[in-house]
Amino acid sequence: MEFLKGLFKFIFSKTFLIQLVLAIATVTILCYLALQWLEGSTNHDQRIVVPSLSKKTLDDVQIVLEDKGLRFEVQDSANFNPNFPRYSVIDQNPVAGNMVKENRKIYVTLNPSGYRKIEVPKVVQRTLRQAEPKLVALGFKIGTITRVPDMSSLVLELRHKGKKIKPGDKLTKTSVIDLVVGDESGEKVNLSANK
Repeated sequence: MEFLKGLFKFIFSKTFLIQLVLAIATVTILCYLALQWLEGSTNHDQRIVVPSLSKKTLDDVQIVLEDKGLRFEVQDSANFNPNFPRYSVIDQNPVAGNMVKENRKIYVTLNPSGYRKIEVPKVVQRTLRQAEPKLVALGFKIGTITRVPDMSSLVLELRHKGKKIKPGDKLTKTSVIDLVVGDESGEKVNLSANK
């Protein structure tokens, strides 16, 4: 009982109350200073609007982003897009207009120098109805369809710029491929002579 009386007397004493007020004030000041330091070091209130980098070269990107206190990293090139200049930015992350903090890295995707090369599929000895969609799906364009006397109505030969091509040859995407197709007339023609 004496212990509790002594404890209550100490808790309500002037010395204890002064120590308690000093401890609360110290903790409050330390918390305030820590929050101010965190806010300053993390640029809490600072926001930068991400600029549009579309169709800009890497040199232009570097100048624009350094001026705003931002960095960039080039990601792999995408498929060639003829609506954008070669080696220009076709995509960025975060997108233009977003708000970011200083020193944020912006990821850019570049337009390659041209269409990639694609392997010509095996469509010889297939029907025109089978060959055309397969070539178009890969990104080729169908040029002239020439009918020649043959016992079948199959694709007999593929040509590009007048030269015979075979399955496995590589052509640039969007290349025009001409097809030589049999007309089912019953006469067989030797195409190897027509180069």
